[in-house]
Amino acid sequence: MAEKQKTLKSSFTVEGVGLHTGKQTTMTVHPSEPDSWYNFKRVDIEGSELIRADVDNVISTRRGTSLGVGNSEVHTTEHVLAALMGMGVDNALIELDGPEIPILDGSSKFFVEAIEKAGIVEQDIEKEYFILKENITFEDPEREVEMLAVPSPDYRITVMVDYRSPLLGTQHASMYKISEFKDEFSRCRTFVFLRELMQLVNNGLIKGGDVDNAIVMVDQDTSEISEEDKDRLAATFHRDKSELEVAEIGILNNVKLHFQNEPARHKLLDIVGDLALIGKPIQGHILAARPGHTTNVAFGKMLKDLIKKETKSAPEFDLNADAIYGITEISEMLPHRYPFLLIDKVIEMGEGYVVGIKNVTMNEEFFQGHFPGNPVMPGVLQIEAMAQTGGILILSQIEDPWNYETLFVKIDKVKFKRKVVPGDTLIFKLELLGPVRRGLVNMRGTAYVRNHVVSEGELMAQIIKVRNDERVKSQHSS
Repeated sequence: MAEKQKTLKSSFTVEGVGLHTGKQTTMTVHPSEPDSWYNFKRVDIEGSELIRADVDNVISTRRGTSLGVGNSEVHTTEHVLAALMGMGVDNALIELDGPEIPILDGSSKFFVEAIEKAGIVEQDIEKEYFILKENITFEDPEREVEMLAVPSPDYRITVMVDYRSPLLGTQHASMYKISEFKDEFSRCRTFVFLRELMQLVNNGLIKGGDVDNAIVMVDQDTSEISEEDKDRLAATFHRDKSELEVAEIGILNNVKLHFQNEPARHKLLDIVGDLALIGKPIQGHILAARPGHTTNVAFGKMLKDLIKKETKSAPEFDLNADAIYGITEISEMLPHRYPFLLIDKVIEMGEGYVVGIKNVTMNEEFFQGHFPGNPVMPGVLQIEAMAQTGGILILSQIEDPWNYETLFVKIDKVKFKRKVVPGDTLIFKLELLGPVRRGLVNMRGTAYVRNHVVSEGELMAQIIKVRNDERVKSQHSS
């Protein structure tokens, strides 16, 4: 059974300061429509545009992943995106009254807990994965970062971090499937070295900092830090200066790690959040050595480019174009009649392809018995309409089409991707997969509604001569 997309059952709100801006922000996450993915909206900016969680909207990766569209920006998006991905939520609208996602404790823990409390519901549309079919490699020699994506039936991630630090050393972390995210990774906090922290403080880049929202690694003798820098650190974190008097190498303020390899696990969390920007859940194994936001996003762009090449988007159809064949001409070619004539008109025809239209209304016979309280066009009738459209392509090339019929021989690789309901306009495109041989024809059929593929399949039909009577022509024409 096909897996369905999911969204929140109800909205939830989280409040807190942004790590880098220091500004208090209220964030409310709402359920969202199928296929909408994740979108941010700045409610404090009049007329602000939606900011889709997309690698193409990344404006900065300095100490976090920032997105922007027009005059709207949102910073430090990775932790809430990781929570949504990790909990299997496919569609959500994230509203903020400030520029940055609340940092909270520097992990995804509180977002995950809020998602659980709000609840998750299935939607009617099938979930679409980005399925890796081949190895994808990425390297950034300057940052000494290597990333690799390989085919896998589950979303797996393996991370190695090595910062040449006597405190951190070399660490590894592995997630074998996304369902492990909640218990094994969501509470792993961001980390920073004290030497990096001083640079951030001096440049005003950590205005909302607190030792409770990050693990501060001390891999140098704190006696080497000037009194002026200690004063600045203490003021930034609203802590007593005495906490910086400890001369030992370790973790500032004796913060207890959730896992021995918590820094590596947090880097894995960041990858989950940053790769959410490709716009689809992933089926594949990501391996990363010394990753960071900049390289995560660069690798994500490679994956997004691959998705663009693979995505079967709807061609441009002019629904207002004059019909090449209207219902009268179609009736002359096809033996079908009401209620089984399923094509209203043909709007395009070229070498090896045809485009037909079916306007779906509540007056269709099949809606009387097929989910009358929630009418859905049967998938088998979508395939039948494809076959009729393909039949027009073949019969239009025969001098006396009224003497022939096309009959199904085989259908293959059929997929139904979304519902077709009254009010929809179905567009069928049928393409020949090869020349007609011995009366057999192979076609690929795709059905679209509003630029979305709703069904597809490969059809084989046989052309059969069933009558040879000129009087039949006049009966069809009358």
